[in-house]
Amino acid sequence: MIKINIASVLVDDQAKAEAFYVDVLGFVKKHDVPAGGARWLTVANADGSGVELLLEPMRYDFAKTYQKALFDKGIPITSLGCDDIRAEYERLKARGVAFRSEPSTPSAGMPSMALFEDGCGNLLLLVESQAD
Repeated sequence: MIKINIASVLVDDQAKAEAFYVDVLGFVKKHDVPAGGARWLTVANADGSGVELLLEPMRYDFAKTYQKALFDKGIPITSLGCDDIRAEYERLKARGVAFRSEPSTPSAGMPSMALFEDGCGNLLLLVESQAD
């Protein structure tokens, strides 16, 4: 069976991204290896579960265009899950995270969600896990 191993998020500054994803969001650095003038920099859930997130530097103009287009249209680059969105929203707001709105009210099978900025050119969607 094939599984998702690593997902990439384009970032405009790897050091700034590392500080945000580790110090603010609470992920742990898993790999940090020099790679052709940049770094192979991944973060993972603190408990070791899940997929690694590669904080990938934007080295090409088309990547910058793609990232900016998503950001300008309000489209998240990826989504992150949590058990209690209100608690995470309050925790992250207290740490200076820029949210586009408060968490939505769940409805018609859709979970509560909130869109926020990572400070590296991306929007991320925070989604509350639903009980099965």
